[in-house]
Amino acid sequence: MDHGRFFLFSPVFLGAGAVIWFLLATDMPLLPLLAWSVALALTALAAGSGRPLTRSVALAGLLCVAGMFVAQFETRSRGTIILDAPVTTTITGRVERREGDGRGRWRYIVSLADTQSPAIRRPPQRISVVARGQTEPFEIGEWLTGRARLTPPAGPALPGLNDFAFRAYFDGIGANGFFYGSPRSTAAARAEPSVRELAVNWLDALRSGIGDRIRYILPGDTGAFAASLVTDERRAISKETTEALRQAGLAHIVAISGLNMALSAGIFFVGLRLLLSLFPSIVQAYPTKKIAAAGALVALTAYYMISGFAVSAERAFIMMAIMLAAVFFDRPSISLRNIALSAWVILLLSPSEALGPSFQMSFAATLALVAGYAIWSKRAAREHPLLQIAALKPAIFVGRFFGGILLTSMIGGFSTALFAVEHFHRLSAYGLPANLMAMPVISFVVMPMGVLAMLLTPFGLDVIPWKIAGFGLDIVIAIAKIVSGWGGNVDIGRLPDWYFPVMVAGFLVLALLRTRLRYLGAATSALATVVVALSPPGMPPDIVIAEDGGIVAIVDDRILASNRTHPPDFIFDQWRRALAAEVEQPPQVLEGVAPARRRNSDGKIERLAVEELRKARNVLRQAVATGVENRFICLKSAWCTARHDSGYVLTVVENPAYFGPACDTADVVVTPVRLRATECRSGALLFTGESLRRSGAAEIRIDEQGAAIVTTAYVTLDRPWMRHRTYDWRNGTYDGDAPAINDNGE
Repeated sequence: MDHGRFFLFSPVFLGAGAVIWFLLATDMPLLPLLAWSVALALTALAAGSGRPLTRSVALAGLLCVAGMFVAQFETRSRGTIILDAPVTTTITGRVERREGDGRGRWRYIVSLADTQSPAIRRPPQRISVVARGQTEPFEIGEWLTGRARLTPPAGPALPGLNDFAFRAYFDGIGANGFFYGSPRSTAAARAEPSVRELAVNWLDALRSGIGDRIRYILPGDTGAFAASLVTDERRAISKETTEALRQAGLAHIVAISGLNMALSAGIFFVGLRLLLSLFPSIVQAYPTKKIAAAGALVALTAYYMISGFAVSAERAFIMMAIMLAAVFFDRPSISLRNIALSAWVILLLSPSEALGPSFQMSFAATLALVAGYAIWSKRAAREHPLLQIAALKPAIFVGRFFGGILLTSMIGGFSTALFAVEHFHRLSAYGLPANLMAMPVISFVVMPMGVLAMLLTPFGLDVIPWKIAGFGLDIVIAIAKIVSGWGGNVDIGRLPDWYFPVMVAGFLVLALLRTRLRYLGAATSALATVVVALSPPGMPPDIVIAEDGGIVAIVDDRILASNRTHPPDFIFDQWRRALAAEVEQPPQVLEGVAPARRRNSDGKIERLAVEELRKARNVLRQAVATGVENRFICLKSAWCTARHDSGYVLTVVENPAYFGPACDTADVVVTPVRLRATECRSGALLFTGESLRRSGAAEIRIDEQGAAIVTTAYVTLDRPWMRHRTYDWRNGTYDGDAPAINDNGE
């Protein structure tokens, strides 16, 4: 308080309150929050200035409660309807946004107006849907219709991992999917769009046109990369280049974030101020610094508007706008107070962002860089006399330039490493040298030429600047591919639950305190890291099950043996990183054995005859007896079975006709089919599509006594972004029952 640092910590307390509210098992009633607010406010007033510690604690608590209030307000104001179960239906809606991937596929954000065959009783308002094989994309605001497969947003791939349904709820997206064939345009008679909708449609059309223009001038990955820097359309970048950028630690360049905003605003600010300095009469009569800041703010706003209003762009825009506005009041632009103000604005507008990796990594890097800049500035004032020698100044300039890049990359890399490990369970092995080589190209070639090209676009004179920028981007892509060939990312796996909050607390103390007390933060972080490094690793699960029951894997040290020959990357990549698995073990497929039919002519599940049941049991037992431990043996379109080294037999049933034999021969049975059965008569553990819909992804760990300990992604479903899992479309009601849990919350 004496050093004025409480204000810097105020958004930390506000964000902590929001995080606590979002992590609660159920919505907190308003009455207790109001009671806490009154009690803490009265305590702060009663403490006054005579008891600063009591007053500070009360204010911190009051800010936490305020964070809970804004989190609750945002949640209730969204009201996003999330699709309850996968469905194939005919949709009709209006295109709000579009984004191409360069391979003839387009992703549309569609405002859903109607569904047919079947009509969804509880349809989402907006969906994200992919169309393949289109020659010409639909325009923004155009109406389309087509047969589509829609699925709810995915939950955590494993307990404790990222819940994509949470982010989709606050983004207003109620379902994801794809069209069967190409959708067609429809002349739907609808109400006239509002002025706001017309403005948004115009901006989206402008954004798409700019992206198309850039990709026309610069074909291939170069143009896709350049377009992503302006419009945030990233899908057109090839998978190979995207993976190379990620492994080299350069993926942050692609997203419109603080780097892009700072470079564009800085280039415009410096360029306009230099231009005004050419006219002495203007310099003497007007505050050119403030004029340049105003011009940079206008350019920054235009950049934000054509960037598609991405979350990272919004956060960077607010941060840079506050820094530029500080110039109008003759305040320092780069300061910790401006960072705190930016955090306040973002947390008040979107408190849910506090849980996201983008928000955390962006502010961690910015906070660390600003704190480091303050230390660097103090050291620069105490220069050695030798540095004033004229002959040494060119070498000193070059040394300081590359030293600044090196120091910036190190500070940014170290400050975001913790969040990369927590959310993505990996670190970039060679991010530092990659950034050291690529950032000068981005800063001095790509971004200046990009800004110039955008200024010249209305006159049709943007070809040459984009060609020069494309040359720079080719160099960056080449650097990424070279560095990614050195070894790529290092998978860390999941760390203890206590490690992340302790490290965050240590980082905040180190960055925000002013006195020597800040070194307690460094000591805390170092001690926590040493404890984790020296402690024995936690016991990994023995079996992991996806939330739809279609993908199951046995974890054997660093090997993941799954029931799929080609498991989907979306789920399997998360498993690999979280479990630090290096090898994928495909199943062994039986040949020459024909499975029973799944359904008869009436569409009902066909039961096996007595002789077929006996044969199915024998085939399953023989597959287990002759198979290799911890590896699946599969009968195509029927079942997969495996024997774990603990003795447990695991069977995944795709054809429900084999449900009975699987229960008779296995200890754990998994099926993606939404069966009404809740248990096997044999006592085997049963996971069905219906039970997994409610519990989410599951882990099974077999302890030393041979008992199976089950942990699921969801303990309760009493939050708005989870409640769709309890909806029963047959009767249009919600089922309030939660998954069964033990005393440990598992």
